[in-house]
Amino acid sequence: MIDKFLKAKHWQLFILMFGVPIIFQIIIMTSMFSNIDSNGNPEPATMFNSFKLFPIIMFIYMGFFFGWFWSIGIGLQKYIPNEIQLKLKKFKIFFFIPLIYITFFLTLIGTTIYGISSGDRTVGGIIGKMMFFILPLHLFSMFCMFYQLYFASKTIKTAELKREVTLNDYMGDFFMIWFFPIGIWFIQPRINKIVEE
Repeated sequence: MIDKFLKAKHWQLFILMFGVPIIFQIIIMTSMFSNIDSNGNPEPATMFNSFKLFPIIMFIYMGFFFGWFWSIGIGLQKYIPNEIQLKLKKFKIFFFIPLIYITFFLTLIGTTIYGISSGDRTVGGIIGKMMFFILPLHLFSMFCMFYQLYFASKTIKTAELKREVTLNDYMGDFFMIWFFPIGIWFIQPRINKIVEE
């Protein structure tokens, strides 16, 4: 699976990581707006049924997104000289923390939407009480995501230059990966070139 991500073309990854979720969201929003009657009143049951698809869309999106990060961080290690060692253990820990958090959060959102649509009003109170745990975990998860951006950009540049790299070497890659809908058009062809060579 790692090789498929590394060998994939930039337009393929763009469609999987950005195009497919956007199409799903357009379909959901269109169905939600089509359920508004002539007086401007939406039908609540139909609206909540549309929201039930949101966690599924996010699971698909995050699967591709995290799969791409894993492929860069782990798959490109064999293209880096042996004398240059990057901290893979730290990357793996910081990789799985946001993955577990996002899975938990999407499950929580899904059960909340399902509970509200079925008439259970106690779900909102439970979520309010969990915010004390969710907020710090969310902030730490964001830190882990930034570490993944850092590690992926450093890995790409190290694999290209075959030497120790400095912050100036990979800072541009960091921002291109951060704004990946644009950056993937520039980053992925370079990854393809590293793998082909």
